[in-house]
Amino acid sequence: MAYLIDTNIISEIQKGNKADPGVKKWYATVDEDQIYLSVLVMAELQQGIELLRRRDVKQAKILDKRMRTFRETMEDRILPINLNIAMRWAKNNVPDRFPVIDGLLAATAIEYDLTLVTRNVKDVERSGARLLNPFEH
Repeated sequence: MAYLIDTNIISEIQKGNKADPGVKKWYATVDEDQIYLSVLVMAELQQGIELLRRRDVKQAKILDKRMRTFRETMEDRILPINLNIAMRWAKNNVPDRFPVIDGLLAATAIEYDLTLVTRNVKDVERSGARLLNPFEH
């Protein structure tokens, strides 16, 4: 099985020993090559760095370096939003809208036959995507 990881999971993993035990346990069982990211998650991570830069330039530079390494490591497993994903998202949004990024992540997971790993299960449970919330132990 392969997984599409939401931003909240990456943020939790970055906490190291302080991370949620369920997330740490799940992550320890997954091979790195089974993990995929959306370009949207990469954008959210970069946005977090840019917000941090406004109050802590030094820490933002550290995270910038970590982000470059992360991009290089994940390069062939970062998935774009393509026309099929956009159309699936549009269909899923009727009659009730999803939060935009969560809805696009669910559509991406379906399109690539991945399990979406997220804390935001409630936001996308009606999408038809396979979901996993490792925070629930």
